[in-house]
Amino acid sequence: MRHLKSGRKFGRNPSHRRAMFRNLAGNLVLHERIRTTDAKAKELRRIVERLITRAVRLGDDLTVDIGKINDEQERERVIAKRTHAQREVAKYLPKTLTRTVDEMTVEDVNLVHKLFHEIAPRFVDRAKEGNGGGYTRIVKLGRRTGDNAPLSIIELVGAPEFVQTASVVEDEEEEVEGDDAEA
Repeated sequence: MRHLKSGRKFGRNPSHRRAMFRNLAGNLVLHERIRTTDAKAKELRRIVERLITRAVRLGDDLTVDIGKINDEQERERVIAKRTHAQREVAKYLPKTLTRTVDEMTVEDVNLVHKLFHEIAPRFVDRAKEGNGGGYTRIVKLGRRTGDNAPLSIIELVGAPEFVQTASVVEDEEEEVEGDDAEA
């Protein structure tokens, strides 16, 4: 019986599983949306929700400007609280990941900084309203060609929409027409 044995094994040893979810969590924080299998998305949700909750629980201390705090003890308390939370999250997330902005530009993104300064402030109001959690959404896509595995997109709620603009569609059509001319 599997009573009180939470978590899936995915046919991997613990270190491989930990590394896989560390990379998946890092990519979700970086891109705010990734495509993976249903089972991995469901397991990843547990991990990412905990990381975001850790950042969101700072509440007002998350967004306050430390330079504007006059009381020395209060300033030290806020700094210590922020630092502790960031170190706890940094134990799990990779320090940086590389993102390609366009064909010529590549940038390194500090994931802990992005989580605490871009993602968590979006969810502070949600937590104050009593809707703790629910920071991620899983959208089922269908089955993968080849192994018929069920696929999903896991994304952060309120993530910027990735809409394909008309100019991108026109560029792709021109490339296709150009390929036909060469043949």
